[in-house]
Amino acid sequence: MTATRTPATAARLLLASRPLSWINTAYPFAAAYLLTTREIDLALVVGTLFFLIPYNLAMYGINDVFDHASDAANPRKGGAEGALLDPSVHRVTLRVAVLLALPFVAVLVTLGGPASWLVLGVSLFAVAAYSVPVLRFKERPFLDSLTSSTHFVSPAVYGFALAGAAFTPTQLTVLAAFLAWGVAAHAFGAVQDVVPDRAGDIASVATVLGAARTVRFALSMWVCAAVLMLTTPWPGPLAALLVAPYLLAAAPYVRLSDADSYRANAGWRRFLAINYAVGFLVTMLLIWVTLFP
Repeated sequence: MTATRTPATAARLLLASRPLSWINTAYPFAAAYLLTTREIDLALVVGTLFFLIPYNLAMYGINDVFDHASDAANPRKGGAEGALLDPSVHRVTLRVAVLLALPFVAVLVTLGGPASWLVLGVSLFAVAAYSVPVLRFKERPFLDSLTSSTHFVSPAVYGFALAGAAFTPTQLTVLAAFLAWGVAAHAFGAVQDVVPDRAGDIASVATVLGAARTVRFALSMWVCAAVLMLTTPWPGPLAALLVAPYLLAAAPYVRLSDADSYRANAGWRRFLAINYAVGFLVTMLLIWVTLFP
């Protein structure tokens, strides 16, 4: 790679890592680890940095490489909602994704124990299995949504495991609610791609259920997440209210036809904005729990 190409390639890799989504994986890890240890140490710093950038480059970069053919035919790809990597940088994307992650993984393995190794292994497997040929979990309806949700829940599980937490019923309930939320988020996000995915012969939860039924499935999973949070000790039930903005964003599309499924992109863009506001409110709840256990 020439010196003149390096900055351009770096910019493409940065776009491929979806900077707007970095917080979605780093935050769950950091929150879980801090809630358990109540201290800032090497494991917290290394783990947060890993789930901030290398993890996202691996997750999204690998996806962009192996989804290039279908992404090229999808009008919403090529920006914040999905990079459109030129084939000339596919090999370097895979190489950098692996090489950037390896030092972090090595340090985290050294700092952790068997339980954390298992969780980290599952997390990394899910990252690869979603996109790589043969496995391609993204083309296995319902497993696609579950795997996508694992991408965001596993950093939290790993944070607890690395910190040596003894999982309580409340923690497990919160993680189950988070998993249901992630399944809903992926399913709703898949609605806008029904037409291009079917044209590219790509199976997904949305291509199987159709646009309207997928929206209803997503709504049901968000409701499930809320119900689970209602069973947790105070102030956990307050988190159930945070599902409301997602329901309001998706509800207008419950009768959406497959031909008009592209219209769900407007709801998806609202979803991305809602995440930041909800993330702030979740942080306030966590501070409350920390200060007044």
